[in-house]
Amino acid sequence: MDLEQKLAILSDSAKYDASCASSGSSRENYNGGIGNSVKAGVCHSWSDDGRCISLLKILFTNYCIYDCAYCINRRSNDIKRSAFTVDDVVTLTINFYQRNYIEGLFLSSGVIKSPDFTMESLLLIVKKLRTEHSFNGYIHLKVIPGSSEVLIREAGFYVDRLSVNIELPSEDGLKLLAPEKKKNDILTPMNMIGNNISQALIENKEKKSRHKKTKFSPAGQSTQLIIGATPDSDFKIMKLSSSLYKKFSLKRVYYSAYIPVTQNDSRLPAILKPPLKRENRLYQADWLLRFYKFTVDEIIDEENPFFDDNFDPKVTWALRNLHLFPIEINKADYNTLLRIPGVGIRSARRIVSSRKYANLRYEDLKKIGVVLKRAKYFITFNGKYYGQKSITSDSIKLNLLTENKSDGQFGLFDKIT
Repeated sequence: MDLEQKLAILSDSAKYDASCASSGSSRENYNGGIGNSVKAGVCHSWSDDGRCISLLKILFTNYCIYDCAYCINRRSNDIKRSAFTVDDVVTLTINFYQRNYIEGLFLSSGVIKSPDFTMESLLLIVKKLRTEHSFNGYIHLKVIPGSSEVLIREAGFYVDRLSVNIELPSEDGLKLLAPEKKKNDILTPMNMIGNNISQALIENKEKKSRHKKTKFSPAGQSTQLIIGATPDSDFKIMKLSSSLYKKFSLKRVYYSAYIPVTQNDSRLPAILKPPLKRENRLYQADWLLRFYKFTVDEIIDEENPFFDDNFDPKVTWALRNLHLFPIEINKADYNTLLRIPGVGIRSARRIVSSRKYANLRYEDLKKIGVVLKRAKYFITFNGKYYGQKSITSDSIKLNLLTENKSDGQFGLFDKIT
């Protein structure tokens, strides 16, 4: 099998891994080096400044010793199999970069022979790229659960980001759908990576500027959860994510809607399409946790363990807490402004800044970036309300749903505001 055929198979097999996004790393180039990694981002994703950033996203191999029920590459699946050599991946990465096809590498793998055998190959690839080919582009490496901590730690000094996929939100789900995998094999390397990242940050603060900085996975670590393969609720998933952010200092938790890629397995849900809307709601809730200072218990609870299909989590929270509304735009502080549906981080900052010079008018908010079709039901201007005569949950819901049908508000991939 030639390299082009391998690439076709192993890039296709990698498409189910969602753990790729803005890098948050700033590995600089040096004389004689190839490429550089910037904070704009990696993968086929959108950076903060609107640019589309690309990378080579492949599996080292889609052969696998495991038979995880939800995985397209499970051992018992009848699919085309292939494997790169170490030099294959190095050659592809360098050639693709020199042709300006990519700005980095996202490398994962099925498990061949053993976790350590696979991890050794991945480590050798990133070492060759950095040391023999002076490649300074972004590298995101997926850690093989169950592999040696020595191998994982060494890899951390050559890559920009490490990630260990939890995949299933509960230990019961893991036992049911991936019985050959162990919870500790996943959490132990996550803990080790988090500790090493924290230690590197401490060391760098203590070093003087003339000393070389320690770069252990400088873009942090991330993980991925598969949504919908098990009956775990959104509440349970968000509780897990919140705990992971706090315990392991994760940069991102990625949510991947379960895709029915295997047939005739009674352990799996009988669905025809992946739950994309649910995936989107989880991302929106995750955004509230990380940037809007919400807690899990504020946006979802055990009594209502799943997010509303019709409204994003911020709107749902506001409707449950109408006693806090309407909020006076010209008096509310920054953190209170962030709680208003339709008001995002940038627009909240602009509101606070603009009020230093004069009180804002209703018409000014649209220029600032506020989504007035949402926000108007939750705000006042100098005591004047622009929503409707009565502020009730049912009436606001009805108006929001009507506007949704008329102009496409609350689209599947709308950002949370």
